[in-house]
Amino acid sequence: MKTTPYLTFNGDCREAFEFYADVLNGKIEAMISHADSPIAGEVPPSWQDAIMHAYLVADDVQLMASDAPGDHYARPAGLHVSLHVESPGEADRIFGTLAEGGSVTMPMQETFWAKRFGMVVDRFGIPWMVNCANDWRPE
Repeated sequence: MKTTPYLTFNGDCREAFEFYADVLNGKIEAMISHADSPIAGEVPPSWQDAIMHAYLVADDVQLMASDAPGDHYARPAGLHVSLHVESPGEADRIFGTLAEGGSVTMPMQETFWAKRFGMVVDRFGIPWMVNCANDWRPE
């Protein structure tokens, strides 16, 4: 079994996924607007450019997303996209880039479980945790 986060955006899915592809050194495998879909004729003109489905792959990370209609959009709450990286430098780079224009909820720092750990809500409203583990294990 596998879990893939599915993110919803308030009209800026394309911009967010282009940003995430750059930050995570990933590749956008799909970016389908309503205009490009078989239901294009059923969608109002104002919604044609909205993203119906996006799919991004970066190493073992997979993200999916879409734009939500304005009356159905809600900012994410009660969850984070958690990234686990191999090096402290990579953790700092990703965290710093995600924090640009966003808000840091826990500064990047060393913890008892991690060489580097921090929490941020990016400029698109998506909460992230960036973790570079150490060898700590409970006894």
